[in-house]
Amino acid sequence: MASAEQAPPAEAAARATVSERAASGRAARKQAPRSSHAELQVAADRDPIAVLEEQARTRVPELVPVRYGRMLVSPFAFFRGATAVMANDLAPAPRAGLSAQLSGDAHLANFGGFASPERDLVFDLNDFDETLPGPFEWDVKRLAASFEVATRQRNFSTAERTETVLGVVRTYREAMRQFAAMGDLDVWYSQLDARSIAAELRAGHDRKLEKAFQGAAAKAQTRDRMRALVKLTEEVDGEPRFISDPPLIVPLRELGGGGDDPVELESQIRITIRRYGRTLPHDLRALLEGFRSVDLARKVVGVGSVGTRCWVLLLLGRDQHDPLFLQIKEAEASVLEPLLGRSRFANHGRRVVEGQRLMQAASDIFLGWIRTKETLDGELRDFYVRQLWDWKSSVDIETILPRGLAAYAMACGWTLARAHARSGDRIAIAAYLGKSDSFDRAIAAFAAAYADLNERDHEALVEAVRAGRVTATEGV
Repeated sequence: MASAEQAPPAEAAARATVSERAASGRAARKQAPRSSHAELQVAADRDPIAVLEEQARTRVPELVPVRYGRMLVSPFAFFRGATAVMANDLAPAPRAGLSAQLSGDAHLANFGGFASPERDLVFDLNDFDETLPGPFEWDVKRLAASFEVATRQRNFSTAERTETVLGVVRTYREAMRQFAAMGDLDVWYSQLDARSIAAELRAGHDRKLEKAFQGAAAKAQTRDRMRALVKLTEEVDGEPRFISDPPLIVPLRELGGGGDDPVELESQIRITIRRYGRTLPHDLRALLEGFRSVDLARKVVGVGSVGTRCWVLLLLGRDQHDPLFLQIKEAEASVLEPLLGRSRFANHGRRVVEGQRLMQAASDIFLGWIRTKETLDGELRDFYVRQLWDWKSSVDIETILPRGLAAYAMACGWTLARAHARSGDRIAIAAYLGKSDSFDRAIAAFAAAYADLNERDHEALVEAVRAGRVTATEGV
């Protein structure tokens, strides 16, 4: 299959005038009328459980039941883990032919706050495991559907659900039109940080939401490396070591990964860190080299990622109170690649990193990648690396009130538009979307239909566990 990344959309757009780009966007309505995005066509023999089983073939066998157990919790939990299922469902839909760098998994829980290199709390996309260039509307559909699924789970009224879903799409459309009128550098520098969010709430005289946001922001800033030191480690012979809490966190020494020869293990880790360091800018490589590795553990993360090989590495700087926690997460082929073509990057860790840098306004300074065989089973695998906890926070859908979720939806819509505007032809996309709410209403209809389908898929997983087709470990 041909590469999905032969010509970056923004690069191609730079060769056309503004009027030509706008005209191409309006012309795309003939190929895919905006109302056509309401359609959801699925095959009669569609089997969502088979898609999940296929993914499980490359994952850590003892962790696959944990993944199923987490997906059983609710329809929204299933939705989070069923990225590949939805990707296959999106493939037959009409396409406008306007591409951007996709998150590939733009659901509401994959947005949130984290620390910028300047130590500001910024709001952005924060998961790029599936990133790949593709139809911009695929990300919009997944984001809108996630709000429909979540608001149903919370038993929001029909009016509240409609307001939230239409709000996220309307904000995306209006933000894209704003970005289309901006210069390239102005778009690149645009970001949503804690101060601008608070200012928007204050301007809207929403003191209650502003106070709630400020409390969440303050809490996020406590979720840092020092907190990780307290929560994830214990002192052994005067130095911190990872605690053992299987299957969620298992130190390497308990996995049979070289624990009998600590000198050889230390040498392997040093070589791995050195290879990863080559993907960092020179100044950050020098910073990394000032730390020494102390311990390594396997850690279960998320819902959809459970079963992929994810490690946490503890390094120390000047003393045992100067920790650096790095997450080393396996990067497999994007679930979009069978549908859109292979990535141009041979290393999937690099695919994730390059996509993240393109879509985010500010990225982790330690973001890098590696390919290594040091994975216990001796298989050559791709990984990307980032800090483990760096003020990372996300919305709590179990407690947020309708008005708060509606405001959060608008923040997500703006952020996704900014990410697409950086990588795609924002002028053409804005012209395609237009001033009316035709696209908004179509996506909302799609989201409602997909939420129905997702509920049936969740029930199918419940039945698959009941019938013994798959095994689930619940409560982990």
